[in-house]
Amino acid sequence: MVDYDPSWPAAFEKARAAIGKLLGGSVLEIHHIGSTSVPGLCAKPKIDIDIVLRSAPEIPEAIERMRAEGYTYHGDKYRDGMWAFTTGSASRGERFYLCAPGTPTHHKRLLFRDYLRSHPETAAAYGALKRKLASEVSGRSEADWDHYTGGKGPFVAETLRKALALSASPPML
Repeated sequence: MVDYDPSWPAAFEKARAAIGKLLGGSVLEIHHIGSTSVPGLCAKPKIDIDIVLRSAPEIPEAIERMRAEGYTYHGDKYRDGMWAFTTGSASRGERFYLCAPGTPTHHKRLLFRDYLRSHPETAAAYGALKRKLASEVSGRSEADWDHYTGGKGPFVAETLRKALALSASPPML
């Protein structure tokens, strides 16, 4: 876990340009997600990126292009329509997720990111929780990071509940 690095947005832009060039016309949108996308938030220094393709049938070809280019393929680990790839070492580099339009996990990631960006007090509380959990697993095996991920679950769920409530609110007149 490291303090926010103001170079993360530029690292995202560089990765976005490369993946946009590689996948070309099959890309609908590319989003910087995860903690590195929230100004001021501490994070594991791996840039998380969601790549929304124009349609689900384009996923197999995009997977093959990314594999051929040397991205490490991890499949759809959580069976949520998010096909994962990484670059770099375990804690640094990029993590890419391919998905089709309308994928619920992608939508939740955007809601969570945007809520943290617009609610600095919630982002600060999330950062404190992340640091606490990271210290609990520091020096342990990679498998112990499941404790870190699981420990964030209730906070993420509550934040998503708040974000969904705001997104369902009628506009202020």
